[in-house]
Amino acid sequence: MKMVKVPIKIILITASLLLAAFLFGRLTGSRGGSSGDRVHSEDGPLEAAKKDTVWSCSMHPQIKLPKAGKCPICYMDLIPLDSSDDDAGGIRELSVSENSAKLMEIETVPVERRFVTANVRMVGKIDYDETRVSYITAWVPGRLDRLFVDYTGVPVKKGDHMVSLYSPELLSAQEELLQAINATKALEHSDVSIVRDTTEATVVAVREKLRLWGLTPEQIKTIEQRGKPDDHITIYAPAGGIVIHKNAQEGMYVNTGTRIYTIADLSRVWVNLDAYESDLAWLRYGQQVRFTAESYPGEVFIGSISFIHPVLNESTRTVKVRVNVPNENGRLKPGMFVRATAAADVATDGRIMDAALAGKWISPMHPEIIKDGPGACDVCGMPLVRAESLGYVGTEPTDEDKPLVIPASAPLLTGKRAIVYVEVPGKEKPTFEGREIVLGPRAGDYYLVKHGLSAGERVVTKGAFKIDAELQIRAKPSMMTPDGGGGGSEHAHHGATASIDPAFKKQLGAVVDRYLAIQSALAQDSAEIAKKEAMQGLASLGAVDMGLVAGDDHMAWMKHAGELKTLLAAVEAAEGIEPVRAQFALLSETITAALTRFGVAEGRLYKAWCPMAFDNRGASWIQSGEEISNPYFGETMLRCGEIKEVLK
Repeated sequence: MKMVKVPIKIILITASLLLAAFLFGRLTGSRGGSSGDRVHSEDGPLEAAKKDTVWSCSMHPQIKLPKAGKCPICYMDLIPLDSSDDDAGGIRELSVSENSAKLMEIETVPVERRFVTANVRMVGKIDYDETRVSYITAWVPGRLDRLFVDYTGVPVKKGDHMVSLYSPELLSAQEELLQAINATKALEHSDVSIVRDTTEATVVAVREKLRLWGLTPEQIKTIEQRGKPDDHITIYAPAGGIVIHKNAQEGMYVNTGTRIYTIADLSRVWVNLDAYESDLAWLRYGQQVRFTAESYPGEVFIGSISFIHPVLNESTRTVKVRVNVPNENGRLKPGMFVRATAAADVATDGRIMDAALAGKWISPMHPEIIKDGPGACDVCGMPLVRAESLGYVGTEPTDEDKPLVIPASAPLLTGKRAIVYVEVPGKEKPTFEGREIVLGPRAGDYYLVKHGLSAGERVVTKGAFKIDAELQIRAKPSMMTPDGGGGGSEHAHHGATASIDPAFKKQLGAVVDRYLAIQSALAQDSAEIAKKEAMQGLASLGAVDMGLVAGDDHMAWMKHAGELKTLLAAVEAAEGIEPVRAQFALLSETITAALTRFGVAEGRLYKAWCPMAFDNRGASWIQSGEEISNPYFGETMLRCGEIKEVLK
């Protein structure tokens, strides 16, 4: 390629022109400003406003970023922290702009009075109706020469022959009867009335004795007609049913009262269910219960509650509930496993709505006996009682019968306190006030409210934790910091009893290890592994020697052990990952209480909290490491949460 030479003079002239243009621009810019500078100055306030807005995470307030986005820890949407449109409001209030409220996705619903339904789920087994169990016993001493029913499970009818018995006493009584009859015939024409009357009275007395010894009138009549005693007597079934026990063998000598057979009438059976103590508020005598049996999937059977046991089982924290069920076709068999549900339409003061019992009269012993007016029970003769006296609402429920309720997603629960955020009316900007309330029991998707709210007020059902976190950031009273001033995310725990036997803490540690294995399995979205670890946890729990703790510690462990047994069994029996996680949340509360009382065997454990679990109601758990491993969301939001406490 041919190189072109440029004269040095031309280069110097070009450089001089460029330098002059540059100096001219600087001079004119200092006097009037260019159009580019004017645009910059006009955009300045907007840029300044953007720089003033700080975006933070509602769960990790230490995160402060200059623009909207995702939290780098839990990947939640960031919310504006400081805004010229937002105002702090009162000591327990938070006022935000309309835009901020939308970004926080706050939803509210009115507090209302309405009937809500509580579904009580129970499990249990079918059993014999004890009132329909009868026994065949020897009414006189003798020898069992023949048992006509020689194995259990045989159905019998009332009056069927069951036993052939040889009894010397019965033989003597028959001889006595025949002699008295012969004497009566011989004295039939006697003029001595007193002797004739005496022999006739003897005949009547001997007949009565034979009847009381188990002979039927037909048997006695046959003996009289035959004119000689029978060396064997047949015992008949006093009632129909199934022979469930054969208590004697052929050739045995029996005494008066010796049991030979046990017969159960299975035309009506009992279903014995286990109800948790928290569900007792929704169970009433006479209430209808629906259940399914493993043997007949998809088929629903119906019975009535006939008895609620007055004593709680401390080891399982359950109460036995008995249900009477008709079983004319004999399909329900004692020993079958069942799953039952009792639906209660909840009214005020713990009463239940039941249209079938409204204004009715019911037997206090037999719930199947229901009448329109007072009277006596057709079975036991006891006076009927009004259904209202058993906790049911009358025939014409009023608005006062409707309980005050809020959705279950509204309150923030800390174990001892319930906090709701109420929308303050009449404000220019959306304003929410934190309020501590007293809750009644939970009924389905609602909580009953005892104190703290009024009908018509609007409570936050979604976004409450974001409001709480914002109040916490501003050092105001919140769920986590009831006294305000914020709170640390980690502190050492020193509440355990110092004198706990190390051997007991080691045994408790084995149970905690199984709990931690369940937590790890759920963090990996494995319900099956969690259920297997729960089964092993039951074995570890059974190996804990409660004799190693005494006094108040012993009583505390008895309570914790019963709850742990129930909850571990519930985890093992749950079907699907979400039911397992729901039971795990309850298990976590009990494990935390036990560790708080007795301490950690060795090392340290970490109590974590996730505010988004269970539709933003929040839940805690215990884990072995400091890095968050969320069991409620698994891989979806594995790092969602923060450490709240260190247990030692």
